[in-house]
Amino acid sequence: MKLDRLTRQAALALVALATLLAGCTTYVSTQVTAFSDWSGSDAVRSYAFTRTPDQRNSLEQATYERIVASELAAHAFRETDERDAHYLVALAYGMRSDTVTVAQPVYYYSAWPGPYYWGRPFDPWGPWGPWGPYPASYVNQSYPVFTHLLGIRITDRATGKELYNVTARNTDEQSSLIAAMPYLARSAMADFPMGNGVVRTVKLPVDGHGSVPNEVAAGSAAPPQPASGAKTVE
Repeated sequence: MKLDRLTRQAALALVALATLLAGCTTYVSTQVTAFSDWSGSDAVRSYAFTRTPDQRNSLEQATYERIVASELAAHAFRETDERDAHYLVALAYGMRSDTVTVAQPVYYYSAWPGPYYWGRPFDPWGPWGPWGPYPASYVNQSYPVFTHLLGIRITDRATGKELYNVTARNTDEQSSLIAAMPYLARSAMADFPMGNGVVRTVKLPVDGHGSVPNEVAAGSAAPPQPASGAKTVE
């Protein structure tokens, strides 16, 4: 009976821990690399998006441009016609799939009967449970992972000189690039302009719906949102 009480108390503790962890804020970590020759002396940063032949008339391209435009606006960039633009902004993006293999512990059911109640379907205190006296066996499990990439290149329209080139990259178990794009865009423009050759990790909180808080919906027109939610890790 005493063991049963301890088991129930431990189970309640595990449930409470799981509930606590479920309520914790999770983050998306993105590695950002910047190359910069930015002077920052202009008061009005007018720009226009430039596209490759494959990106012209692309709905996907237009969707990503709206997401990036929101982040650019937070840094005083104003989109205009290409003839009037001081800067040209080019986007590059893509996704790559990989497989990772992880050694996972395996615990076995105990067939031991009797007074210690180790004959139940699974007992964490049993001889082969996670808190039992015998070590677990391990098996290799493979999982798909997806690397999402966004590059933003800013050039001077008049001279063609490259002024800022930033790349944001993150990895997730989800394959959707559109779902990753708000995190990539906000991370890429966090702390703009970063120094030349700077590599940083930016952490953005995820809300309960799996999106960046206050992020605009893809393809919608909305006032710019500041990147204040970003945490930069040197």
